Amino acid sequence: MNKVKKPKWVVAKEQAKKVEAATTVWLFGLHAVRDALMNPKREKLRLIVTLNAHNKLAEAIAEAGIEPEVVDPRSFKAPLDPGSVHQGAAMEVKPLEWGRLADVAIGAEVPRLILLDRVTDPHNVGAILRSAEVLGASAVIGTRHHSAPETGALAKTASGALERQPYLRVRNLADAITELQGMGYLVLGLDGDAEQTIEAAVAGRTREPVALVLGAEGPGLREKTKETCDALVRIDASGGFGSLNVSNAAALALYASRARS
Repeated sequence: MNKVKKPKWVVAKEQAKKVEAATTVWLFGLHAVRDALMNPKREKLRLIVTLNAHNKLAEAIAEAGIEPEVVDPRSFKAPLDPGSVHQGAAMEVKPLEWGRLADVAIGAEVPRLILLDRVTDPHNVGAILRSAEVLGASAVIGTRHHSAPETGALAKTASGALERQPYLRVRNLADAITELQGMGYLVLGLDGDAEQTIEAAVAGRTREPVALVLGAEGPGLREKTKETCDALVRIDASGGFGSLNVSNAAALALYASRARS
């Protein structure tokens, strides 16, 4: 009996799942590695440290229950980019699983989300995760394609926030926006040419859930994204919006939309 041949899209999907299941990330730097060691949700595979780094991380290593490979600084051979400032510590881990959009969008009393449209620089995303944690955002949402994946560089810039701040990557940003709108979110797209400020858009609504959508520096938001948002807004500033780094803009936007007592 001949087997039914699977359609190409089914095969491609199965192969993608296998690749995803096999994906690992190398974190580096004392801060990023320590926070990952202390995170019970992080699956830890391999830890390489110098003696000096081991002494600094001893408590976290003991708590994680992982057996480190202590190496001479001259033979530190973790598979990192040559320019990575590893401080004598690198750990291979599995990417974190934060669940579905609804899992992180519902629950907070006055939720705030950051959505990223084609923001690919891991340093920018890492900085946004730090701001999101400090300013109380429920999650940062990117896309599976054309956005920064979880990497060592992103984790180091996030300075530990990656272990605590949900970072999801969805298949389609416009669909995610529509889903959030169905949950009652006010979705605001940041655009330097917008007539309305963030404060004006959320006036009288700061106790409602708000999602802020930011685009990459230069191209900004895609047209489809702009059309799907409830409104386009700008940061109330004396200078032009174009001069702001996207991570700075995310922090200011979160602050401007905050719930006031």
